[in-house]
Amino acid sequence: MRRVVVILALIALALPMAAWADTITTTNQTGTIAISGMSGTNGLGTTGASTISSNGSQLTNFTWGGFSATSGKGGALGTLSFATGTLATGSVAYGGTFNGGGSFTIAGQGKWMDGLAGSPKGKVTLFSGSFVGPIDWTLTSKVGPKDTFTLTGNIAGTLYNGVSVTGTTTQNFYTYNGQLVAGVGHITIGNTALSTVPEPGSLGLLGTGLVGIAGVVRRKLMAS
Repeated sequence: MRRVVVILALIALALPMAAWADTITTTNQTGTIAISGMSGTNGLGTTGASTISSNGSQLTNFTWGGFSATSGKGGALGTLSFATGTLATGSVAYGGTFNGGGSFTIAGQGKWMDGLAGSPKGKVTLFSGSFVGPIDWTLTSKVGPKDTFTLTGNIAGTLYNGVSVTGTTTQNFYTYNGQLVAGVGHITIGNTALSTVPEPGSLGLLGTGLVGIAGVVRRKLMAS
């Protein structure tokens, strides 16, 4: 009897946790970035003014649960674009942080989306959101005139079906000294992971209901 009650209680706790497991992962490649406000001292970028925005980065992989699509010779699955808030600390050339805000968008186009829930058609914004909190801008290597950087930040927004999601993104870039001063960089690869946000009210009712069932089972077993 006690074992049955314990099992039902564990199920009540496990189901809310399982709701977090609905994860979307994407990969984007190529494209460029534009860095604004590069008129600061020695062309390092101006705190409170400099921002980073992307252009033309191609969506090459989209995975959601058991569904997965990868671009082939037919072209990209869509596009991924973003823009940061303003430079908060440090510098563009040597690393620092950017403010949250800005925007983050994943758009899809093509028959591959027939495998998604709701089967969106045409050119669809699969995710629309923005950065949350500070965005890390890290100088990862400096070899001769070539610099490589990584941008990492938390994002939040909604999917095409209205479901709220949160996640993280890591974008990798390279640039050369002359290009950096001009505010130009190139995207090598980016990875983004999004997880659905469970509704607290619904999960609370589900957990309460299962605990109630456990109580009923316990009383019936005691009566017998």
